[in-house]
Amino acid sequence: MNFEAYPFEKLTSLLEDITPNSDYEPLTLTIGEPQFQTPDFIQKTLQDASGLLNKYPKTAGEAILKDAQKEFVKKRFGITLENNQIIPTFGTREVLFNFPQFLLHDKKEPVMAFTNPFYQIYEGAAIASRAKIIHLDLTKENNFKAEINPTQLKECDLVVINFPNNPCTSSLTLEELSKWAKAAVDYDFVLINDECYSEIYNDKPDPSLLEAAKHVGNESFKNILIINSISKRSSAPGLRSGFIAGDANILKAYTKYRTYIGCASPLPLQHAAAAAWSDEAHVEENREKYRKSFALAKEILGIKIPKSTFYIWLEVEDDLEFTKLLFKEKNLKVLPGSYLSRGDFNTKHVRIALVENEEKTKDALLRISEYVK
Repeated sequence: MNFEAYPFEKLTSLLEDITPNSDYEPLTLTIGEPQFQTPDFIQKTLQDASGLLNKYPKTAGEAILKDAQKEFVKKRFGITLENNQIIPTFGTREVLFNFPQFLLHDKKEPVMAFTNPFYQIYEGAAIASRAKIIHLDLTKENNFKAEINPTQLKECDLVVINFPNNPCTSSLTLEELSKWAKAAVDYDFVLINDECYSEIYNDKPDPSLLEAAKHVGNESFKNILIINSISKRSSAPGLRSGFIAGDANILKAYTKYRTYIGCASPLPLQHAAAAAWSDEAHVEENREKYRKSFALAKEILGIKIPKSTFYIWLEVEDDLEFTKLLFKEKNLKVLPGSYLSRGDFNTKHVRIALVENEEKTKDALLRISEYVK
């Protein structure tokens, strides 16, 4: 299999011969990993459950975790899921990689589409599935929102969209999502929305694709799936807790497939994750940290605050030159937009992850402002 180098590997190569300005402390705003402490109550639950390490976890997930995730979906999106409509997963990266292989295995000439720019695991999954790839380009001209092209979609077996979007920070309204939910049935493809940033919003929360499915009368979520995670929500990426939810017929077969791939989460992690999914107070505290960071970004860089996510999708003249010179002059790392996409239309953006504390974020933003000026 011929996989592309990961964006962070490319960044290392880009900067390896550059000596950064030692007048500044090094700062890295490249990876979407919250740099805040995982809340104490989650850590305490993990410690208290450590005695369960002597037991094998169930592939289908323990009831304590599945119930917590179902309750989250009910409270957050107003959707009541049955047990066969949700599967706890070991984060979302594993499911985004192995689900396409499961779904597309028996297709003679599989076709997979996904938003572009993208989380690179989408592309890796398509390659591993021997799938033809269709890019759903997100551009300045379409407000970084995926466009429905019937000619393309009729060809697809699987479509992955990502809203709220990483890296472009765009969101879809319920009506816009509903058009995608309807298209999945009309053109008979499986549609996944990667909703991992749904809980990092500035003001009003984004809708879920599950809500959109119900909005168009698809009560059984036929062809509709979502994934979500606590990595961003709870500043706990190391817990590797996510879920896939929606079409029960698809998930029944996928559950059987998962018994063979050995990705069940250890029981102490499931108990800690259940505690995290069940609490909203710490999530609001996290959102407030990101609100303050974006208020600083608006003040210092003059950007428009995005509706959701913790990224800035900053327009520049040349993403690679901007990245190299910012590192050289200000000892600050950002990620070129072209490393997150295919085609040449995103060479004029860099992604900045506002995942540091207020002091470091202000320092970084001031460095960028000084450099731009």
